[in-house]
Amino acid sequence: MTPLLKGTKILVPVKTLQKVLAFALVGISASACAVQENPPVARVAPASIAAETPNVIVILTDDQGYADVGFNGSKDIPTPNIDRIADEGVRFDRGYVSFPVCGPSRAGLLTGRYQSRFGYDLNASENPEDPNAGLPLSENMIPAVIEPAGYTSTIIGKWHMGNHPNFHPLERGFDEFFGFTNGGHNYYAEKYRDVDLSKAKSSAHLYQTRLVKNRDKIDAKGYLTDILSDEAVDFVKRKKDEPFFMYLAYNAPHAPLQAPPRYTDRFPHIEDEKRKIYAGMVSAVDDGVGRLLDTLDELEIADNTIVFFLSDNGGPLVRAKNGSINLPFKGGKGDLFEGGVRVPFAMRWPAQVPAGVDYPHPVSSLDILATMVAVNGLEPSTEQPLDGVNLVPFVQDAAFKDMPHEKLFWRYINNDANANWKTGVLIGDDKRVTVRGAEMLYDIGADKEEKFDTKKRKKDTNKKLKEEFENWESEMGRQSVPIWNEWPPKWDGDLEESAK
Repeated sequence: MTPLLKGTKILVPVKTLQKVLAFALVGISASACAVQENPPVARVAPASIAAETPNVIVILTDDQGYADVGFNGSKDIPTPNIDRIADEGVRFDRGYVSFPVCGPSRAGLLTGRYQSRFGYDLNASENPEDPNAGLPLSENMIPAVIEPAGYTSTIIGKWHMGNHPNFHPLERGFDEFFGFTNGGHNYYAEKYRDVDLSKAKSSAHLYQTRLVKNRDKIDAKGYLTDILSDEAVDFVKRKKDEPFFMYLAYNAPHAPLQAPPRYTDRFPHIEDEKRKIYAGMVSAVDDGVGRLLDTLDELEIADNTIVFFLSDNGGPLVRAKNGSINLPFKGGKGDLFEGGVRVPFAMRWPAQVPAGVDYPHPVSSLDILATMVAVNGLEPSTEQPLDGVNLVPFVQDAAFKDMPHEKLFWRYINNDANANWKTGVLIGDDKRVTVRGAEMLYDIGADKEEKFDTKKRKKDTNKKLKEEFENWESEMGRQSVPIWNEWPPKWDGDLEESAK
């Protein structure tokens, strides 16, 4: 196994080089006649592209609990296929996301930047007629950043980055799109309605819209998780001969809780009905992951395909509870305690990363794009610097000598966007959390369950972390995206009907 070393001279594939040159020529031509709307994306660094551009697959689940994968100790919900990613690569014990709720967490992952930098501190409004309700158009997303390396990019599943046409995935750099643009969906395709997004009157209506392939509504049959898995396998088969990036964003196991008997019947030992359905939903995802990994093997492209698996936040324990378990941690979705932001997280890249690594230091979802940029020898934009790091050299070091992050930060503002509701900062093992101004300090290394507040005996540490957060926040923007409670005024009940 040969590590990727900075400055190593290696060959560039002709196909990749052709795409890079074509992109450069188009950029030169365009700059002569138009003003560039977005900041420059990553450029190709000389003599730094991997000899064979790796494919990249990011598998994101929705509201899955930390304890609900086999590689984190689940006993009642087996996930043998998801576990393959960790077993054949790296399990990140302390894998964090940048926010404890769907939309901002995805905004951070897709840009590689703290979403607070561009005012995305709450779920955006789902109003399909609001041209500002989505991830700001000024921000470059993964496909635009890595396009110079020759990638074809697709998103399959949940978008949740804006319903207005301005924010459509194909307008944000993706070459293909299959799924739905809003934040959730009914799982039974036979219940979908032919409703135009522009005519939807509530988020509940959006849960029932037909699926979209690129820009066209399609007829679909079956269980949504299976449909998304089918599309993922098909994409890999079609793009096996060129570098591809797949963002496979399952909406499972997010509400509504729905799973057919062929999945729930696998869990006769689970008596709680809610958890049994949840288990079926997770099991359906696991089947899909297995089919995807098997396809990579069959096509003999597994070795040079980087696969990430993670959840967008912890499982919900209060609103929209889905039966998930975040133990041994405190809290869940919406919290800045470990249960809200510490998630199942694994990575596999057989060509470069050893198998069976149990990585102990904190890593972040922000690191995914930074890793993609680095392994392709790209230079990130200086106007939109990334907040993540390249994970590869850290997981290649068997001694785990260096830490990827000295500090990690979180900010969750009030729904009126005028003040911070919850904040968090992690430096080493010390983690400071505030909730409505109340301060807590924990030693995550010794107390991962966050039972013992140490701020009284570690006053200097608490003060230091407070100052570090204030310094970080001074670089952030304020909430600028229209938020979730601005549309509609209230739910109309259709979602509950559709879940029956």
